[in-house]
Amino acid sequence: MSHAPTREEPASTLQLLIADDSQPFRTGLAALIASVDGMVVTGHATNGDEAIALALELQPDVVLMDLNMPGRNGIEATRAIVSAAPHIAVLILTMHEDSESVFAAIQAGARGYLVKGARQAELLRAVLCVAEGGAVFGPAIARRMVDFFTAAAQASAAVAFPELTEREREILDRIARGRANGQIAEQLGLSTKTVRNHVSSIFTKIQVVDRAQAIVKAREAGIGGR
Repeated sequence: MSHAPTREEPASTLQLLIADDSQPFRTGLAALIASVDGMVVTGHATNGDEAIALALELQPDVVLMDLNMPGRNGIEATRAIVSAAPHIAVLILTMHEDSESVFAAIQAGARGYLVKGARQAELLRAVLCVAEGGAVFGPAIARRMVDFFTAAAQASAAVAFPELTEREREILDRIARGRANGQIAEQLGLSTKTVRNHVSSIFTKIQVVDRAQAIVKAREAGIGGR
């Protein structure tokens, strides 16, 4: 556990804590941050317990958190920090991009998730975004999340509307999200006429007379968000 050299910082300076058990990685990341006006590293932690203690002591704006560390891991440390100090933004920076790790981090309260090796500009933008209250996920992570929620929506549709074909479930999910026929056609690589035919079939099968009723019925079944 270590503190960065103390110096007077402007009120607008973002203060960062790095939590990673690799010294070379911490050193390189700190050097990158030191090269940016308006950011400063105020501490380094080598395990989850140190990350929690330093975060609560130093009150940084952002914690850059690895997942695999000795003692309490990054997920547990994130949960403890966010629970005790919800104003501190945690940005996961790790080698892992499996769905289990991603969703565990989100559930723990992380505001962002990047894979190590992300471009420096992407990392710095992510720091600024989470510090301002936003959420950031790298391209690969975002695709994984879209795939997960699409699969979940299709599973819900299969249970709620077993009479629909897989294609009709895809289209109903998009209808419930407010997509027009043209948008659905473009997203699924279909002609607008084909989508219209599917929409008519969906309305008949789920016994609704128009798009508004279809949206209500789909959302009541947990499809397309609420």
